[in-house]
Amino acid sequence: MRAVALGGGHGLHATLTALRRITRAVTAVVTVADDGGSSGRLRRELGLLPPGDLRQAFAAFAAEDGGRLWADVFQHRFGGDGALAGHAVGNLLLAGLFEVLGDPVAALDEASRLMGISGRVLPMSPEPLEIEGEVSGLDSEDPDAIRRIRGQVAVASTPGQVHRISLHPAGRQVRPPRGCPEAIEAVLEADVVFLGPGSWFTSVLPHLLVPDLHDALVRTAATKVVVLNLVPQPGETGGFSPERHLDVLFEHAPALRVDAVIADGDSVPDPASLRRAAERLGGRACLGAVADPVVAGRHDPGALAQCMREALGLGGEHCG
Repeated sequence: MRAVALGGGHGLHATLTALRRITRAVTAVVTVADDGGSSGRLRRELGLLPPGDLRQAFAAFAAEDGGRLWADVFQHRFGGDGALAGHAVGNLLLAGLFEVLGDPVAALDEASRLMGISGRVLPMSPEPLEIEGEVSGLDSEDPDAIRRIRGQVAVASTPGQVHRISLHPAGRQVRPPRGCPEAIEAVLEADVVFLGPGSWFTSVLPHLLVPDLHDALVRTAATKVVVLNLVPQPGETGGFSPERHLDVLFEHAPALRVDAVIADGDSVPDPASLRRAAERLGGRACLGAVADPVVAGRHDPGALAQCMREALGLGGEHCG
């Protein structure tokens, strides 16, 4: 079974960790709009794709392939207060491969070979992108006024309420963002595509705003599954119900239809409303105990894998 998982950061890491328990043929399609921390520094200084979310995907694959040391090294951040402080080893390695090979896809494939992993990591676009958000609640005199803010960090950390985002090539170029051809091909040839969990406006929805990637997601014959977050995120989705997440997804991609929506049963206040929201997107809701019982706010990989199997019709009784 050929599977594609789209997202970024810890959310994509969770999907990949669970998905690898079902199939080895997994491709991660990763957002490239990060402008904070180590990734933001490398992006600004070298003009490269931000490597942080790509690094997270490699770490997930390495851990599942038995390369625990590689996973730990890739995630290790330098301490101190010098030039390397805060940089992750994996970010620097990927940045070096980007510069030496001059082709981000070739660089990512070489990193896979170097680490001995079977999964493939691809960027959603071959160029760095910028997120622009339409946000209310930033004007004390007019709380309903919509303000535009730019940048992944600004959108993710806003004290206001995000209503909508748009995506642009870096440098304020006036043209649509380009999709990665290999990522588009992977989506079109997949048997199953997963979207989410993750930061909804900055890791999940951006994939739907790259026109040719959006078209591939609409046209693919793959089974399409959305995995919802366990809790709303302050700033991005503060106060959102699970079904509101799906409504926002539909607002950004009205042509998209999905086959299933996975959510944690204990995190859904109104299961009937979520089921109706899933039906509006063409799918059904699969509710199960997929939260990690120890680490708050994280999915349990084994439980999520079981719910994935049920959503794909592969058996299992974890979700209902």
